[in-house]
Amino acid sequence: MIRVGTNRPIDVVHVGSSSRDLVEADPRGWRLGGGVTYAALTTARLGLRTAALIGVDDAAATAHELELLRDAGVDLVLQHLPEGPIFDNQETPAGRVQVCYAVGRPLRIPILPPAWLRATAWSLLPVADEVDQAWADVVPAGAFLAVGWQGMLRDLVPGGRVTRRPPGPSVLIQRADLVGVSRHDVAVGTSVALLAGFMHAGADLLVTEGPEGGLLVRVGADGPREILRYRPTASDREIDQTGAGDTFLAAALTSMIRPAIGGRSRSRRVPDLRFAAAAGSLTVEGPGLSAVPDRAAVLVRRVRDQMRRDVRPSADTKVGVTPSEGSGTD
Repeated sequence: MIRVGTNRPIDVVHVGSSSRDLVEADPRGWRLGGGVTYAALTTARLGLRTAALIGVDDAAATAHELELLRDAGVDLVLQHLPEGPIFDNQETPAGRVQVCYAVGRPLRIPILPPAWLRATAWSLLPVADEVDQAWADVVPAGAFLAVGWQGMLRDLVPGGRVTRRPPGPSVLIQRADLVGVSRHDVAVGTSVALLAGFMHAGADLLVTEGPEGGLLVRVGADGPREILRYRPTASDREIDQTGAGDTFLAAALTSMIRPAIGGRSRSRRVPDLRFAAAAGSLTVEGPGLSAVPDRAAVLVRRVRDQMRRDVRPSADTKVGVTPSEGSGTD
């Protein structure tokens, strides 16, 4: 385990394993991925004091992408794993198909720096169900918690195609104040009310739908109390879809705990969907983590898109994709 700069105050702590995503364009044959890497780099580049516990196998521990996180100011703890997740993300006309070549190992709960335990927010971002339910007790009671649901909704077999696991009760989801999930992570016809039923009143659910934008579901005592549809922010080009949903969720989290970063006065705990959509649109314009934007780029992109009325009430009650549309993440 490697520690870097763990004494300063921290705004957000991210937890999860990196993945190695197979690509022919990289001389290594892979790029470093995983929701935790994209989220940590996003919040750091947007201006939050960021810390991250990242699970890495031997190869991932030497990845040059980790220097991007360090250069952005992320306080980084690497937990070495005997095996890390390895995926082949195949883009097909029917959507993304993921093949798993290694499933990884669970993250152990270490002794964490005191500054991390005083953080305003935490973000748990499993990529292969490596963040178990015991992590709910690690997050301090008063901290805001975001969870990326996608890594908990995958059944993985080495050498096999990733398949969907139906959503079910989860201590982490019940504890979370903000949950992100892609429509690709759930089966067609999945009820928004079903998903919201696993969450506590006052929480928010973000359902990303790629080029169609997505939904913000505000959860009440009896299920969804409000559903808003947001329109996507247009990208100039699309090079790599990987990490767009993770960047979107991290930018939404940033806007909720530090509204001023979005450049306007907003109430805390209200996600700025235009800000988050702008961040996600920039991430697809380059390969891997190199395309994660900074605050200035996100603000410029949002201004460019400001004439679009992109958040409105929605009557949508179901999400998901058909089996023919493939499985994977935005």
